[in-house]
Amino acid sequence: MFESPRACCVEGAVPMKSRQAKRLARSSLTLSLLVVIGAGFSTISSASDIDARSAKTGDSKYVQVVVTPGESLWSIAAMVADHSEIASVIADIVEVNQLASADVSAGDKILVPVS
Repeated sequence: MFESPRACCVEGAVPMKSRQAKRLARSSLTLSLLVVIGAGFSTISSASDIDARSAKTGDSKYVQVVVTPGESLWSIAAMVADHSEIASVIADIVEVNQLASADVSAGDKILVPVS
């Protein structure tokens, strides 16, 4: 009359408990990955907040500038310096921002001296 529960299963199908275990493991892995990514973004955000606060506090002679497409250190320095002082302003920007070279990319945040 009644068939056993295994008789109704399709041949080769994974038992329900095994499927649940795999789903749980996949969910746990996904959740762990999301937590790690969230912690990374939080750390980056905190670090940028600290940098922004340190640039704004006290008698700072610098202002934070976001480099836009087409800008170079030369063009940025030319906005804040006299024509004869551009090279020294560039050297100051490279030193303060600990840049390896005078190359900057769009989106870079740099400290620029205020005249």
